[in-house]
Amino acid sequence: YGVRSAMPTVEARRLCPNGLFVAGRMDRYVEVSRAVRSVFESFSPVVEPLSLDEAFIDLTGSERLLGPPLDVGRAIKRRMRAETGLAVSVGIAPTKMAAKILSDMSKPDGLLYLGAEYIREFLAPLPVERLWGVGRVTLRKLRAAGIHTIGELAASEPALLKAHFGSFGAHLHQLANGIDPRPVIPDWQRKSYGEESTFPSDLERGSLELRRILIAHSEALGRRLRSARVRARTVTLKLKLARPLGEGRYPVLTRSFSLERPTDDGVEISSVAIALLDRVREPDRIRLAGIHVHNLERSEPRQMGLFEAAAQPRDSRRDRLNQALDSLAKRFGEETVTRGLARARRAAPTRREK
Repeated sequence: YGVRSAMPTVEARRLCPNGLFVAGRMDRYVEVSRAVRSVFESFSPVVEPLSLDEAFIDLTGSERLLGPPLDVGRAIKRRMRAETGLAVSVGIAPTKMAAKILSDMSKPDGLLYLGAEYIREFLAPLPVERLWGVGRVTLRKLRAAGIHTIGELAASEPALLKAHFGSFGAHLHQLANGIDPRPVIPDWQRKSYGEESTFPSDLERGSLELRRILIAHSEALGRRLRSARVRARTVTLKLKLARPLGEGRYPVLTRSFSLERPTDDGVEISSVAIALLDRVREPDRIRLAGIHVHNLERSEPRQMGLFEAAAQPRDSRRDRLNQALDSLAKRFGEETVTRGLARARRAAPTRREK
């Protein structure tokens, strides 16, 4: 029927109208994700989440303690099975990109290891769309230039790639040659957080349902910020409009606002997000909505201004309330206590910023 992973439900129903569609259980996924993350962190403190069930783990310097890479991979698989009951695919390589490709190739329960001396040989025969950043448009341009494999891209003249893709061409050339200097960035070093949902059916911009989803995403972001002990100064609203541009593409709008003081409070984040939504004048229905927070700062005692003293008790009460809600969510699940407006329909994110 052509139904595939990450396809919008609306499109999947059109392709397969007689299919059975099962609702997701995001609270359960988050619970298991925490257990998975705990296993990862038992092998290294440097863990960069990619999604609820996927992460990069930096094992640099751990061989003396944990053993050779293949032994570590086997140990991760054993512990994951014992503590969560889950099978896990593991890819071990000198670079993030190669490790991700190996992990994908070893699904659903395999283990692949690649030494640094074989990385170019391994990449060369793979289709060029395996590279990070090669989407539909870039792939079309590469094929038009006669480039179909990673090896062909690696052998291309850098000047030719720059002419077609600008500075991004140089980056692609590096990746194709096995050069990927990007480090594993642990959660506490990340620069932003985000929550997005693609809806089963398009929503009106002014609908209560859309506001409920934004509030639920704001609450989730607040919990994540507090868990990481950081606050965000800038809130960005992202909307994908239900106006097809062709080739599966839709226009995307973003609106941002920077606060005077950074926040980790879901109520404050949702207030900004809804105010940004109210500024949007496009009449289109919405097929995706997301909130991203950035310009992060470590959570430290806040210096109150001379005329902010009156607000201090309110802030203190809200901080204590958030701490209590976080404790309840950690113990009983994230839907234990929510704001009334968000309660009517839980907004399970279809994409969580990694």
